[in-house]
Amino acid sequence: MQIHPQVTASSPSRRDSGSLDLRPSGELPPTQSDLGALGLVSTQSFPAIIGTADMMLKSADVKLVGYEKTGSGFCTAIVRGRFADVRLAVSQGTETAKQFEQFVSSLVLPRPLPNLERVLPISKDFARIAAQQEGSRMSIHAVGLLETRGFPAMVGAADAMLKSANVQLVGYETIGDGLCTAIVQGRVSDVTIAVEAGMYEAERIGELHAIMVIPRPLEELMQILPLAHLQAEEPQPLRFPVVIKEKTAETLMAQLPESQATPLVMEEVPTHEEQGWIQQS
Repeated sequence: MQIHPQVTASSPSRRDSGSLDLRPSGELPPTQSDLGALGLVSTQSFPAIIGTADMMLKSADVKLVGYEKTGSGFCTAIVRGRFADVRLAVSQGTETAKQFEQFVSSLVLPRPLPNLERVLPISKDFARIAAQQEGSRMSIHAVGLLETRGFPAMVGAADAMLKSANVQLVGYETIGDGLCTAIVQGRVSDVTIAVEAGMYEAERIGELHAIMVIPRPLEELMQILPLAHLQAEEPQPLRFPVVIKEKTAETLMAQLPESQATPLVMEEVPTHEEQGWIQQS
């Protein structure tokens, strides 16, 4: 994972107040903690929250519920699982976000009540994710994210990425404060080359805010990304309708001017027997 060195750091007051928010009672007994806990980590960059979520998923046995945008560039990744796993995932996610200099705050919430889950967007996709069959969690591609401040810079960077390597533009995301993120996927080497080319183009046009390259992201992470519903298709040649009419003698005469519309005279050709009789006579 990579992050651009010019990312904007969060304010020190917000960062200092973002330590793990454990309840005073301490760790719950295993029988109670296994009922489920929620973990939340907030950053001020979309590539940073995706990189943080990737680290949380790979460091503990948790499920990624999704992410929540709260404006001004703030995003929160939400995971769920057993209390011990969620606490480990949040700890690793917090350290990752701090490395990106985009950490805002984090929270570990044991056993949220049903009313809290119904109102807040903290479990809207959990039932669907939990119902899916467990399989290979690894994706075959790498994902590259490039965040700019301003839409033109993102479009120019996306164009440069597509032209510099064999990658596919799969979507984009806006999180407020003018921050836009283009998302590409492909092989790790291609994604790395593409993101580097997009960096220079984004800096030339406007402001580059953050970048991220995630090798082999988990399928759970890919499911929450704003991917395009319709994948780009190969351009097809234009096809014009071809209508073939069988033109008879009547239609030909109708199309000719009156001066040229003369009836066709069919000349009779004698048969071989008639030709022989004519020669004998």
